[in-house]
Parts: sequence; structure tokens; C-alpha cells
Amino acid sequence: MSSPRNILLVTCHPEPRSLNGALRDHALEVFGRLGHRVEQSDLYAMQWQAVVDARDFPAEEPGARLAVGAASRRATEGGLLTADVVAEQAKLLRADAVILQFPLWWFGVPAILKGWFDRVLSNGFAYGLTAPGARNSSRYGEGKLKGKRALLSVTAGGMTSHFSERGVNGRLEDLLFPVTHGTLFYTGMEVLPTVAAHGTNRVAEEQFAALREAYTARLEGLFSDAPIAFRSQNGGDYDDDLTLSPGLGEGTSGLALHRR
Repeated sequence: MSSPRNILLVTCHPEPRSLNGALRDHALEVFGRLGHRVEQSDLYAMQWQAVVDARDFPAEEPGARLAVGAASRRATEGGLLTADVVAEQAKLLRADAVILQFPLWWFGVPAILKGWFDRVLSNGFAYGLTAPGARNSSRYGEGKLKGKRALLSVTAGGMTSHFSERGVNGRLEDLLFPVTHGTLFYTGMEVLPTVAAHGTNRVAEEQFAALREAYTARLEGLFSDAPIAFRSQNGGDYDDDLTLSPGLGEGTSGLALHRR
């Protein structure tokens, strides 16, 4: 058995008796058996505030124009973030791995989870400039949450074939790119290939048993399986304009260019 690790399990579904709730419970069982320590953020149960607005930055000048990025940086560096955000950031700092459990709604994450990203991954906490210039930024594999692992566990009503290269929905990997690459990898995390449950409007018992078995394997490999091979910003693959250097990615196109 591997040494105990700290896990942050972020769940996002309004119905605790849903398939998402069952997968959360299964993850807790597996991690309990493995001896890992788990903290949870059940966003609906917490009634998480999903929008960024002036309430997030009470130290800003009343009535002044709100520049969210700059205000976020000042609040982060000044220790002036709201208590709910600080509590979630503390969970992230303690975590060796983060699991996001959510349903795919309108080809993306539910609004409440997007709001968790917007508010918790603040400027200066999860990313930020270290000096003027695009190269001097903590992002795309070098964000401030570097060293942590991340895994998406996603449920989708559509069938597996719907999310294929030629499927009507497009590839699930491409739909989730804004989360895997643009959020988690951006902030420095190593992102594992997504665990996906398809056709989830009606899940038979044998389908759920197979899903649990597959999920168990992924959870057991959380710290040993190879992450998605995204290209880091400053690893030599991008030029000074942060454009992929000539000769790289030949034979591929689209989002796949940003994977080694």
C-alpha cells in the first residue's frame, strides 16, 4: 500500500442521490481502503457563491471600477480574500491531488463549479506574473499549484459514440480541454486522463458495477499513472510569442498540438 496522501474531492451535483453522488461515495470507500485522507467540497451543499463581483474584494475603493484580475491579486497578496475562498484555498494547499466530480452540462462544467474556479484560483494564488513579459508567468505546467495531481470524473447523458472523433458531440477530450489544460494544467497540476461515464440517464446495475471497477483502477493509480502529456509553457516547445515552434506537432492539428 502506498503512503497516505491528502485528497480534495470537489463534487458538483444538486442531487446527492445521483450517479455523481454514488461515484463520490465510491471514491471515499476506495480512498478509505488505501488510507488516504480526504477533504470534501460539496458545492451545492455549501451553497457556493458562483459569481465574482465586488463582494469578493471588500477592500477595494467603493464605487471604483472593478478590474477583477488586479483586484484579485491585491486581495490575495494582502490577505484580504473572503473567508469562503480562503478556506477552499487552504484545502487546495493541503491536497496532493484534486478530484472534480461533475455532470457534463451544455458541453462544460456546471456554473457553480466554474464559479469555484473563478473565485478560488485567484491571481497570485494559483497563477500570476513573476515579472513583466509573457515568459515570466506561473502558468501552463508551471503554475503555483505545481506538484499536485488532478483527475476529472465526468458523467454524460450521451453515449460513448457521440463523443468520438466523428461523433455528433465531438471528442470529450476536446470539450474538456478548457478544464484539463486551461484551468488545471494552467495552474501547474499534472492532469490524468478523464474518467467518463456515458449514457448515464439510465444506468443498469451491471453497468454501474463495471463503472465502479474502472473507477477503482483509476483511483488506485492516482499517483502512479502517467498524466496527459501537455507541453509546458517554458519547456522549450513554444517561441517567445508563445506559439508552438516550427517542426513540432507535424501531422497533428487543433488542440492535439499542445500535447507532446
